[in-house]
Amino acid sequence: MSTSVYDFDALSIEGRPVSLRDYEGRVLLIVNTASECGFTPQFGGLEQLWKDYEAQGLTVVGFPSNEFGGQDPGADAEIANFCQRNYGVSFPMMAKVEVNGSAAHPLWQWLKKEKKGLLGTEAIKWNFTKFLVGRDGEVLARYAPTDTPEALRQDIEKALAA
Repeated sequence: MSTSVYDFDALSIEGRPVSLRDYEGRVLLIVNTASECGFTPQFGGLEQLWKDYEAQGLTVVGFPSNEFGGQDPGADAEIANFCQRNYGVSFPMMAKVEVNGSAAHPLWQWLKKEKKGLLGTEAIKWNFTKFLVGRDGEVLARYAPTDTPEALRQDIEKALAA
């Protein structure tokens, strides 16, 4: 049974294997993203958080998902190009995954069990749900899609100081 975020692997958006253990000791902000969503402009805020706090130990990690309204239909290369071209995204992006259901990526299955959403539900409700993970690999908080990246600054600063 997985006990921390570092127990998981993923594929980068370029198709390379990534061990989340590579981020051990860093604060992670893990986000399910989409390129054609009303919340897509949050990419800009996520990139700003990455720029502002990377040197202090924050890593933003995006996981595209086409699960909600088919709002990320492109191939991984198209998604990467879109994010870089439109929002200057330089933080790590992973390959497209599912975040709900039996085919959900194991990381997302674990994240949802660690921090349930409002009303105690595990399911991810929409794109741009965010999980803040402490340096110890434990999930500190879960945020709704409507929570802007800017609104997370105080929690990120607290996690970085711990």
